Amino acid sequence: LCCCEYVDRRGRRNHLAACCCDCEELDDSCDRWLTCKSLHPGALERIADTIADRLRVPWFSGAVKINVSLVPPLVLLPVFLHVAALHFLLGLIILTSLPVVMLWYYYLTHRRKERTLFFLSLGLFSLGYMYYVFLREVVPRGQVEYSQVVALTCGLILMLAALSRAKKDPGYLPIPAGNEKPSHQDWPNKSVRGSSSGLHGISGAASSRAVNGEAKGYCRMSAEQPEGVKKDWCTKCQLVRPARAGHCRLCGRCVRRLDHHCVWINSCVGEQNHQAFILALSFFMLTSLYGITLTLHTICRGRTPFVALLYCPGAYSDYSSALSFTCVWYCAIVTAGMGYILLIQLLNISYNVTEREARLALRDNTGRRLLGGLVIDTGQYNRGLLCNWGHFLSLGSSPPQRSAEDIV
Repeated sequence: LCCCEYVDRRGRRNHLAACCCDCEELDDSCDRWLTCKSLHPGALERIADTIADRLRVPWFSGAVKINVSLVPPLVLLPVFLHVAALHFLLGLIILTSLPVVMLWYYYLTHRRKERTLFFLSLGLFSLGYMYYVFLREVVPRGQVEYSQVVALTCGLILMLAALSRAKKDPGYLPIPAGNEKPSHQDWPNKSVRGSSSGLHGISGAASSRAVNGEAKGYCRMSAEQPEGVKKDWCTKCQLVRPARAGHCRLCGRCVRRLDHHCVWINSCVGEQNHQAFILALSFFMLTSLYGITLTLHTICRGRTPFVALLYCPGAYSDYSSALSFTCVWYCAIVTAGMGYILLIQLLNISYNVTEREARLALRDNTGRRLLGGLVIDTGQYNRGLLCNWGHFLSLGSSPPQRSAEDIV
């Protein structure tokens, strides 16, 4: 293939110059629209798939496909922020509508159980663009010292390093290969023993309750003996899951100590990357708050950051100050959202409960709401504040025990 050629989704050789040719779905839809006829079911989805397949850039061994979800943040974010800097009312409208649009897009992708790079690209590009505006518009005013720029840069680098670690393996359970996949029919009558880090131990009175319940499509089998262990079989991955593991329907894999699937990193948060995830959130909060403070001290002198955020008379005196002030408000909105996520994570760690376990406890009405509903205490793994944090800090430090499949 030359740099402008590619193999399309139908297996045919195609060229970038023909990106607007031979789209039967689009031609038929235009004809029906001109003749006032209704579109065929799924016509828009097929057109979107064709556009996504043809959206490519030239490369050495053939045109490379561009993920459509990467384009909106790169194009729309700078445009929206520059338009918002033109007038106070425009800024108010745009900054209040952005969270609504993001929530709608999250609902759309989550409802369809689709993975998307939209939020990850939005977060990374927002960081880069805010840093660019800071260096271009704020630093030249002479109010920010060189050491402060270095400190902000170091915080950004540390956050990206923690994010890179959080993007790695969250603790996927190995999928049985080929014909060696076990069947749940091979082991239901066998007794399996486990510890708190192995399979769930349950009493005879609670054997009929799915303490660590899961979505539709997963069988729950409890040992008949009072001292037995509940066996958790995943029909999707064809394996026995250890305690606190769960199946992510977006990733299609089972993860050890699954907390949740985070759209901001486009990956699961589990046993192996939970610490890095908390570290990335913490570095982001510190760096963002520090950058907001430096910017407000520059464009709103003589006022505390909180007062300057709400009342800064000279913010719209020139376009540079207006753009900086708009970016500060954008950072404040994002920081507030990330701060809420970090708070919930810290509370869950303090009670040794995962987000998945809290959600299932609410569904099954087996947990207690604490601190105004911010945390759900299942009482199953809570061993006190110090022991809970000690358990969290030791995650991933020891090699995982043999899987229940090997024990069986």
